[in-house]
Amino acid sequence: MDPKGQVALITGGASGLGAATAEVLAAAGAKVALLDVNEKAASENAAKLGGMAAACDVTDEKSALGALAKVREKFGVARILVNCAGVGPAKRILGRDGPMLLSDYRKVIEINLIGTFNMLRLAAADMSKADPLPDGERGVIISTASVAAFEGQVGQAAYASSKGGVAALTLPAARELAQFSIRVAAIAPGIFGTPMLTALPQETQDSLGASVPFPKRLGAPREFGELVLAIVRNGYINGEVIRIDGALRMAPR
Repeated sequence: MDPKGQVALITGGASGLGAATAEVLAAAGAKVALLDVNEKAASENAAKLGGMAAACDVTDEKSALGALAKVREKFGVARILVNCAGVGPAKRILGRDGPMLLSDYRKVIEINLIGTFNMLRLAAADMSKADPLPDGERGVIISTASVAAFEGQVGQAAYASSKGGVAALTLPAARELAQFSIRVAAIAPGIFGTPMLTALPQETQDSLGASVPFPKRLGAPREFGELVLAIVRNGYINGEVIRIDGALRMAPR
């Protein structure tokens, strides 16, 4: 799909991977809509890109429907959805204070996995009603998994299982939505220079970067966005989870 002139929804668009993806897609000519619980930051980013922003809690059906309706009213039906909204707190199953609170585990699953599925199903419903493009495609959905889906570390039980769910969702969703000419893929990033990591001391960042075989650095959020763009443009990528990690394989700790 040529993104030029197409509407692209980016959840978590206020910062990090989502903001970088919005910048790359906007440069390719897409009309970007940044969806985030932080509407102020999303609006500031959108203004720089000639796009729009909408408040959206991906875990809440009413909030998601409202955001999609707002985008439709201004830009029309979105043919691209990029799920970047997510959280990554570290907590052990059994810590010094006892077992992990079930509410802590549930929150991560709710945002990372259920939120991804919520946006996927609602965006797909809109895409399925759109006229097919010249190549027959109606839309493409790209979700964010993680290398933790495959090599979760100590303290990542909630995060790893949520991202493992995103990875496992990709193929069955692609198979089901094929009848509507909608592609589904996911990206599994390694350690990227998102606000969460760049807030760490430089020494810690350097140490994390040195653990990557090559290049020995943190991934740049723009590199994630460029992979999103490549998937959008390549109509034969479907049902796949693509790692982008500099050949990193996470150690237990």
